[in-house]
Amino acid sequence: MDLLDIFHYGFVQRAIIAGVLIAAVSALLGLFLVLRRFSLIGDGLAHTTFGSVAVVLLIGISPLYVTLAALPLVMVSSLAIYKLTSSRKINADAAIGIVSSLGIAAGIILASLSGGFNVDLFSYLFGNILTVNNTELLLSFIVFLIVVAVVIYFYDDLFAVTFDQELAQSMGIKTGRVNVILFLLTAVAAVLAMKVAGIMLVSALLILPALTALQLSVSFRTTMIAATGFAVGAVLCGIVFAFLLNLPAGAMIVMFNICFLFLVFAAKKLSRLRR
Repeated sequence: MDLLDIFHYGFVQRAIIAGVLIAAVSALLGLFLVLRRFSLIGDGLAHTTFGSVAVVLLIGISPLYVTLAALPLVMVSSLAIYKLTSSRKINADAAIGIVSSLGIAAGIILASLSGGFNVDLFSYLFGNILTVNNTELLLSFIVFLIVVAVVIYFYDDLFAVTFDQELAQSMGIKTGRVNVILFLLTAVAAVLAMKVAGIMLVSALLILPALTALQLSVSFRTTMIAATGFAVGAVLCGIVFAFLLNLPAGAMIVMFNICFLFLVFAAKKLSRLRR
């Protein structure tokens, strides 16, 4: 099959558009999470997403609306993580561990009650971006617009809170509001990302592009653009190669993200050796 023939398929077009939008959202939010050492929140919310999807499927909601129906539960979980971390009695890693353990345990119990791990729940564990429907495509576009608008409007506040929360608070910035917005948007990104890479690999989409861009040692704005570029590039390459080689698209997208990270590491090392 000719490479260009791939793009004539409607499901591939939907997958590429949704993948690019979700990758951009994950990269932008992931940069703030990595710098604030909240990298594991993606993994925690992914486990919570598993429990939320199990609830939705047990209720009997149509697979077309599983992503939309799972959003409220994951957003509540993200707020729970925020409340636990802001109490200062429990550190961030422990808070994420508590919520993620609850999510995965609830998911297993609910899956058992519904007769075991059915095909629908199994598909969400490992993702299948080639099955993106119009509802999920529209949701991805709306979330992309919201995240870009929030990052632009709250850029100064997000920047200040990311690098020094106490200083930002002393400057009059409402750090609580900024944190709630960041956590809620991350929850939405985690739910959308499960369609791209699956629940098991959601955290990779949030962490890897940001880590890769941070190795470039450029300005913060340029780092945001670079992270988005790496994420989008990984999605495009992952989908094309997955289709050509008949391999899982989600895993291929993550593998390309890892390849980009190693390439940047190698390029940095070579540049240092030349000096």
